Amino acid sequence: MHVFVTGATGYIGTAVVHELIGAGHQVVGLTRSDKGAEALKEVGAEVHRGTLDDLDSLRTAAAAVDGVIHLAFEHNFSDFAASLTTDLRAVKTMGAALEGTGKPFVTTAHLNGEASDNAVLALTGVRSSVVSLCPSVHDQGDKGFVPMLITIARAKGVSAYIGDGSNRWPAVHRLDAARLYRLALESAPAGSLLQGVGDEGVPFRDIASVIGRYLNLPVVSISREEADAHFGFLGALAALDIPRSSVQTQELLGWQPVHLRLLPDLEQHYFTN
Repeated sequence: MHVFVTGATGYIGTAVVHELIGAGHQVVGLTRSDKGAEALKEVGAEVHRGTLDDLDSLRTAAAAVDGVIHLAFEHNFSDFAASLTTDLRAVKTMGAALEGTGKPFVTTAHLNGEASDNAVLALTGVRSSVVSLCPSVHDQGDKGFVPMLITIARAKGVSAYIGDGSNRWPAVHRLDAARLYRLALESAPAGSLLQGVGDEGVPFRDIASVIGRYLNLPVVSISREEADAHFGFLGALAALDIPRSSVQTQELLGWQPVHLRLLPDLEQHYFTN
């Protein structure tokens, strides 16, 4: 299958491109930079120059392939509404290019991104699916929430959790997530909402304990009222209990998470710097 991948040079996109090429697919990746173009060429992918704002470019790329995996997202936390608007326009543009073709269109769920998800799932004549990932998509090179927690612990001199720390975060290894995107492309039924979950729920206290042990810092409980001052914008997320299951997704696609779970992965390489 000839596949257009947005976000092809990003943390998750790089793994997805490798997964697709390894399974015999041809990949054309979206990039805006010379560095990204070189990285795509090095792994045997084609290059499509453009950005999420260049709707004509997205339309042309989507119309020329056998399927699309949409991973790119502008994480502008100072104006997240604008990021969601950009994503919705991109999704609608690529979806319109695929409508009526029966081709697969796999996208990624984002916080408060229901408009994009609904637009994808409502497409007619498209084998559309939405992958919902976890707060932690972990692997070497992770720059997400867990590395932020490590940075906060170093700065504050303690590794903290909220209350009794029993609230749970789901997690998935990046390589397991990449395989899920490939399977969704190949066989997910139209209208599928897929749960990219390896660990159904890791107690936040356990994450804090690993961080404290490796940084040689005290592991302490703080109140919800103290959380925003300690964690910054992560304060609300650090308090959430959000266990999730991928059992239905595994049964639907034959997907099985096989790589390291979050806590052993943290111990393997998150504290090397």
